[in-house]
Amino acid sequence: MLRPSASFILDQRESLSSPPPNLAPPATMAPKPPIQAGSGAGYYAARAEHHAVSSHWLAQAQAAVDGGPAKPGLSESHGDRHRDRENASFSVIDEFNFWRKKPDLAEAVAAIMALAAVIRTSEATTMMELEIELKKASDTLKSWDTTSISLSAGCDLFMRHVTRTSALEYEDFDAAKARLIERGERFGEISLRARKTIAMLSQDFIFDGCTILVHGFSRVVLEVLRLAASSGKLFRVFCTEGRPDKTGLRLSTELVGLGIPVKLLIDSAVAYNIDEVDMVFVGADGVVESGGIINMMGTYQIALVAHSMNKPVYVAAESYKFARLYPLDQKDLAPALRSVDFGVPVPTAVEVETSARDYTPPQYLTLLFTDLGVLTPSVVSDELIQLYL
Repeated sequence: MLRPSASFILDQRESLSSPPPNLAPPATMAPKPPIQAGSGAGYYAARAEHHAVSSHWLAQAQAAVDGGPAKPGLSESHGDRHRDRENASFSVIDEFNFWRKKPDLAEAVAAIMALAAVIRTSEATTMMELEIELKKASDTLKSWDTTSISLSAGCDLFMRHVTRTSALEYEDFDAAKARLIERGERFGEISLRARKTIAMLSQDFIFDGCTILVHGFSRVVLEVLRLAASSGKLFRVFCTEGRPDKTGLRLSTELVGLGIPVKLLIDSAVAYNIDEVDMVFVGADGVVESGGIINMMGTYQIALVAHSMNKPVYVAAESYKFARLYPLDQKDLAPALRSVDFGVPVPTAVEVETSARDYTPPQYLTLLFTDLGVLTPSVVSDELIQLYL
């Protein structure tokens, strides 16, 4: 099951209705070749061009993008940040931390915003210098947290989307840089709107009277449930405790504030309560080439229990979490450790498992809701190849 992305279709419509920026090359310059649909820069536009789109779908997409209370725009935040930079030298980590402190912004999106700022503030005089500077900034951000899959994938996708096209070779440097800035900010806008798009796509799968099991605190899953509740759907949610950091308790607090009935489960009580569950909704730290996901510890065993009881397992994940990884088993994952507080002293001779995430193979997942559309796990590898091509 594959549906086109709402936000990218809207971007395509907006670009057709508004005049292009004045980036035309000199008359003596050779004409630019068209961007190939498979390239990183043209991928999102190509999805809109090659899928049938109904007026009803576009109306839903517009409502998803425009709905909700007004918030400060990206351009407004950029303007404020630009004024902050005037009296200080630029640091990609400082820029990253500025965006990361915004409560609703994912770490990967903060990195994308920081990389866009690198282009904007760069003093490079050639495309080669600019690409080298951008690559160094990307490596710096990825080294900030080497265990973060979404951070690394977001940086890689930004590099592919912004710089990988031969069209830039046919422009003078100022025009090419302006094009890079435009692409970088556009990619940031796409990433910012991903959650609303995913929430809209998932609504047909949530029905009145259903019981949804969730695991861990996922902002995109929270957005899915918030939209369903605001649409008048009546459902209840089972939240696992989410040890060791009790993220389920945090999510249950948010859901109660939305007026959604919640039942908090200890992590080991999933099988005991699975008969009452109609579907499982989880987020993801990363979506890998096999169509499986890497997520908070315990996701794998929940998917196993749900699969054995014929309960659908839905994953909500933004496209910037698509990573070029192919784990074969749990031990293929890079270590991401987290201390565990058992509440009582643990003898020093006892070994404690401190891994913070596990890998769920694709055969235990039903569908993935992404800003690229609703995907089956088997389609993920094709989408990932196109993203990085």
